[in-house]
Amino acid sequence: MTRYLVGIDNGSQSTKVSILDERGGVHAQGRVPLRPDDTPRPGVVEHPGDDLWDSVAAACRAAVADFHGDPADIAGVGLCTIRFCRAMLRADGSLAQPVQSWMDARVGRPFAAETGDTAWVTTSSGYLTHRLTGRFVDTAANYRGMWPIDTATWRWAAGDEPYRATGMSRGQLFELVDPGEVLGTVTAAASAATGLPEGLPVVATANDKAVEALGCGLREPSTLLLSLGTYIAGMTVGDRHVDDARDFWTNFGAEPGRHLYETGGIRRGMWTVSWFRDLLGVPAADAAAVAGVSVEDVLNAEADRVPAGSDGLLTVLDWLAPADAGFRKGTMLGFDVRHGRAHVYRSILEGIAMTMRDNAGAMAAELGTGVDRVVVSGGGASSETMMRIVADVFGLPAVRIAGDSAAGRGAAICAAVATGVHPSFDDAVAAMVTERDRHEPEKAHTDLYDALRAVHRDVRSHTDDLYRRTHAIVG
Repeated sequence: MTRYLVGIDNGSQSTKVSILDERGGVHAQGRVPLRPDDTPRPGVVEHPGDDLWDSVAAACRAAVADFHGDPADIAGVGLCTIRFCRAMLRADGSLAQPVQSWMDARVGRPFAAETGDTAWVTTSSGYLTHRLTGRFVDTAANYRGMWPIDTATWRWAAGDEPYRATGMSRGQLFELVDPGEVLGTVTAAASAATGLPEGLPVVATANDKAVEALGCGLREPSTLLLSLGTYIAGMTVGDRHVDDARDFWTNFGAEPGRHLYETGGIRRGMWTVSWFRDLLGVPAADAAAVAGVSVEDVLNAEADRVPAGSDGLLTVLDWLAPADAGFRKGTMLGFDVRHGRAHVYRSILEGIAMTMRDNAGAMAAELGTGVDRVVVSGGGASSETMMRIVADVFGLPAVRIAGDSAAGRGAAICAAVATGVHPSFDDAVAAMVTERDRHEPEKAHTDLYDALRAVHRDVRSHTDDLYRRTHAIVG
């Protein structure tokens, strides 16, 4: 009998649900976009209505409808959700107010009740766990930031001070379990909403980046994961929690006792690519449609004809300024008569790669580790152009893993371990993660990018003062 696992990947832009077999083969998928965030005032970014649950339920229904196997052979479902969200629930587990996005300024501040009926404070994974199982329990590995969590024990902190500092009482917090443990089972109501079998075990995973790393097969510090999503990050794994690191930070991993080391990232990373695509408007979309391709396909083909280095056009990706430098803006500099839209597009991709090469190099140096390959995941990994640029900028093989949703695969791996489909995380990864392809670097391009990176990393030192001045004038 073939056993199947469901992986739920509730991301920043959509929910993707995959049904995989025990060897990692994908047998069904469902994808439902999230609605645009509500931003009623500065600093407030909320998921509208009950959008997280609605998208999960709809994507599950689509995946189950696409599945031609026997639902009785599904062993479990792993739940992975967006990290750094905050959900406030009534005593019965319903939403007391909209879920706060990771981009909402309030999630970085101590909790302050905004409604009189808030009984629980939890994460997006805690809320969705309750919708699926009816239980007030959550994965320990999705709590970093403004939470009273003890990073050494993966449990709620002892003493009063952590609760005073975060504005939460112990009685408002869910019980915690480790990744790869069962949170509960699908209720009759959740089964009716999702199509998942009633009684199916729901399994804890971790924060979405750690689950993505697991789904990409990261087991050794020598592998770097470059996650090309709305937020772009570089990651590797290890067995120790590193406090007070300078060039990276430590998060919980998707396996008990494992840790995820994460570089500084790019906010609105691949969003910047979408932004540029959309600027081209209806004519570009219509022309691509006539040719039977996407606008991205057209831009990638054009960018492939642009020399490495984009004829000197440099892009620094501060389209969403960091909190500690709110005056910053995105920068494109070095235009001349040679440059067209293909140069702009390629320069954005090169800016992403050069930024993350520097960030990953700083992390590796501080950890005292080397990197021998780069696994690329996320929407940006679908671009052959981007894969070649990553290989050339890093001077390392750029690898893609088979399958579309790395976080969904990682969630299914957790479910496989919890339900005994595989005896360990090592066994599950070995069975369910397969390299799809790799791109080797061209030395001449790597040498060119090494020289350009030295210029690229100096841009902010020259533009910061200019942006402070313009920010004071126009914001």
